[in-house]
Amino acid sequence: MDLHSDETLWYFFKKGETSAFTLLYKKFYPQLHVYGIKISNAPHLTEDCLQNFFIQLYEERKKPRVIKNLKAYLFVSFKRRLIKELQKNHNNIPISEAQFFKSNFTFSSEELSIHQEIRFLSTQTLKNLINQLSPRQKEVIYLKYYSDMNSTDIAEVMDMNYQSVLNTLQKAMTKLRIASENQQIKSILKKS
Repeated sequence: MDLHSDETLWYFFKKGETSAFTLLYKKFYPQLHVYGIKISNAPHLTEDCLQNFFIQLYEERKKPRVIKNLKAYLFVSFKRRLIKELQKNHNNIPISEAQFFKSNFTFSSEELSIHQEIRFLSTQTLKNLINQLSPRQKEVIYLKYYSDMNSTDIAEVMDMNYQSVLNTLQKAMTKLRIASENQQIKSILKKS
């Protein structure tokens, strides 16, 4: 069975093909796992929630769903499930997504060394600069550059309109550019 496209993969998964489910799991589990840890900062909770997410996805595979983009659908669905689980662990006290992202959504040096967008900055400096962005800006950067999503998919995952995604990404990149220029000036001044 040739499952190169997400549409074909989803079609055969909905038909109950176990090989399609296996491929779906292998293809998206690592990305969803990293994204979930960014949201929760709780690896075990994320893993349990992700396992349950895939079980539920399999059990409900025959439900009629119109899916335009499989990756975005999985990210949105898993994010909602994980946030519900996190709220449950906080005694059902309503906690906004922004609160989770503000405290948990950070970038490590290892991630940045793999996906370094600004080559003239050291990985540590870039990590510090990105972690100073707002929670929404960090999430947009993560989805764009680390999950390889386009702006339409990001809008769906973050429940924002398309233009807001573009604006948020532009503001984040502008902040990073200004901060990196300031870093360069400081390093030049230190050398002189």
